[in-house]
Amino acid sequence: MASPGTSSRVERLLVPLDGSEAAYQALGAACDIARLHRASVTSLHVIEVPRTLPLDADLERDFDRGEAILSRAEEVAREHKVPLEGSMCQARQAGHAVVDEAIERNSDAIVVGVGYERPYGRFRLGRLPQYVLAHAPCEVWLFRYTPEEAADGGGVA
Repeated sequence: MASPGTSSRVERLLVPLDGSEAAYQALGAACDIARLHRASVTSLHVIEVPRTLPLDADLERDFDRGEAILSRAEEVAREHKVPLEGSMCQARQAGHAVVDEAIERNSDAIVVGVGYERPYGRFRLGRLPQYVLAHAPCEVWLFRYTPEEAADGGGVA
């Protein structure tokens, strides 16, 4: 497993997408790194299913939103001249699904976009980045917006 500054080879990157600008920025960075290392990039959108519904519930509106997120991801990858494999799944918790996908794909790194969020003056990571940092079997690369960019719509992946 490798990071951008090492000589080890990066072969497989996984980028979770929630539709935020931070996630798309992370995808762009992952594509740039993948192009340098001739690596593959997979994007993953997770539909979180409430516990009150069966895991395989038909969540058409969420599915349509996921399709739109993956379509935009394809545009980002095309702009960076990198092929992208997009994937979507339903799970109770997005972080767990991302870690499972990284294991299944033998990912070298999970690339997470993190918005700049400071409720009550303290920086806060969302649930997904926290879970992935704690449980991923591979490297985790966080890309964070600057405060100015966050004011322009950056989100939390």
